Amino acid sequence: MTLEEIGKRAKETARVLNRLGTVQKDQGLQAAARSLLDGMPEILKANGEDQERAREKGMSQGLLDRLALTEDRVRAMADGLMQVAALPDPIGEVISMKTRPNGLVIGQKRVPLGVVGIIYEARPNVTADAFGLCFKAGNPVILKGGSDALSSNQAIVRRLQAGLLSAGLPAQAVQLIESTDRETTRAFMRMNGYVDVLIPRGGAGLIRTVVENSTVPVIETGTGNCHIFVDETADFSMALDIIFNAKTQRIGVCNACESLVVHRAIAGDFLPLLKARLDEKQVEIRADEEACRLAPGLVPAAEEDWGTEYLDYIVSLKLVDSIDEAIAHINRYNTGHSEAIITSDYANAQKFLNEIDAAAVYVNASTRFTDGNEFGFGAEIGISTQKLHARGPMGLKELTSTKYIIYGNGQIRG
Repeated sequence: MTLEEIGKRAKETARVLNRLGTVQKDQGLQAAARSLLDGMPEILKANGEDQERAREKGMSQGLLDRLALTEDRVRAMADGLMQVAALPDPIGEVISMKTRPNGLVIGQKRVPLGVVGIIYEARPNVTADAFGLCFKAGNPVILKGGSDALSSNQAIVRRLQAGLLSAGLPAQAVQLIESTDRETTRAFMRMNGYVDVLIPRGGAGLIRTVVENSTVPVIETGTGNCHIFVDETADFSMALDIIFNAKTQRIGVCNACESLVVHRAIAGDFLPLLKARLDEKQVEIRADEEACRLAPGLVPAAEEDWGTEYLDYIVSLKLVDSIDEAIAHINRYNTGHSEAIITSDYANAQKFLNEIDAAAVYVNASTRFTDGNEFGFGAEIGISTQKLHARGPMGLKELTSTKYIIYGNGQIRG
């Protein structure tokens, strides 16, 4: 099937989805979830083929983790669809309604964005999450996954489409572009006659390519060079637990901690404890010169380390003299994703919350919570690091637009 045929089908399906009620959409999501579970052997077999090819190509451990599906992860995808089905439907919500002096009643209500295109890398769970959120918000979705996950994505989309058909709904609500060549991807970015918005999910290179080449409006999801600042009043036990979780619970995700900033006043006592804790997972700490002197076994950092999203068992570490220096360092090198402070000082906590420029800013908690499900949105379409339209985890409301509705009784403009 050509890109134009896929685009036409999506545009036609948008009109159908716009007429669906909440009950019909929820039934479609529930049927798709059941179909995923019924097709688990097929999905896992396809994912096994993808993993085998990825290992042969020498894919890193962090990216292999992103690619891998297990029975639990397939169940989580199905659960995600059920959770989205249980969420309130944003479509048709009247946001405001007011009467003008001339008697016109002017309101604003939520409507679907339209056809959503998503370009993403080797994360097959995105396939189900993206479908679920787009479908609930009344948007057909066209997916362009990475070549490394092609077999997995094909299997997942087949099951989603089978579920929709079983509920009497159009299978074209979710379509997969199966061609993996770059020209097809570039052509997809220029389908502004059919695609209303494009969302890239992946590494810095993918996102930059989409932003620079797309003629379709883009909602930019960013990479995650996420920092944790341990200030001079921090509880050491809390700081070690949070850093260990944020860095090692899953290394291949955008909300994992990649950079540490530590107040110099506590460095002598804290760094040996940090080194011992991260040694449990063989995490390499790339630190500035003074930190390397204070804790044997740290690796000297290069300038590029301060801005690197490793997606690996590596973290950078910088010593600072004040919270102001910490904030300046973080705002210079962060990617606008998630930043945290570990502190017992209320004033420092508020200063950090107010002055850090990021989509999510934490006090005494792991950056790993920047997630649509953890924020109560159900699955997410991505973490937006831009400032227009949406910022942070993007749930159902972020996949809607608005339109004005105006009631009159014969008014004309003089």
